[in-house]
Amino acid sequence: MEQMCKKRILVVDDEENARVALSKILVHDGYEVASASNGLEALNYLRSNEVELIITDLNMPEMDGLKFLRELNRSHPASNVIMITAYGEVESYLEAMTLGAFEYINKPVRYIELKKVIGKILTAI
Repeated sequence: MEQMCKKRILVVDDEENARVALSKILVHDGYEVASASNGLEALNYLRSNEVELIITDLNMPEMDGLKFLRELNRSHPASNVIMITAYGEVESYLEAMTLGAFEYINKPVRYIELKKVIGKILTAI
């Protein structure tokens, strides 16, 4: 069944290969996808664009995922965020969840797992 209005997802990751690969998979699954290479670029994009979901990396230059999440809480408090990381630590997990991340997923991301989380979020809105 074709969606009447495509859900827009913002992918934020400083690793270009990871960002492009995830974006291609999401587009193939019928989502409208925008991307940013760091938190500052993502915040700039969000000033003039709305998205239903943000998938962000934790470790990025200039503004990491946690700083991005803090800024997002100020400017877009109702955002749905999935945090992904290759450096999963209890402290960053707890902080991300406290800051309102919907889910925290370790890299390498298994797309089947990610797809289930995306489905939970996007069917709830």
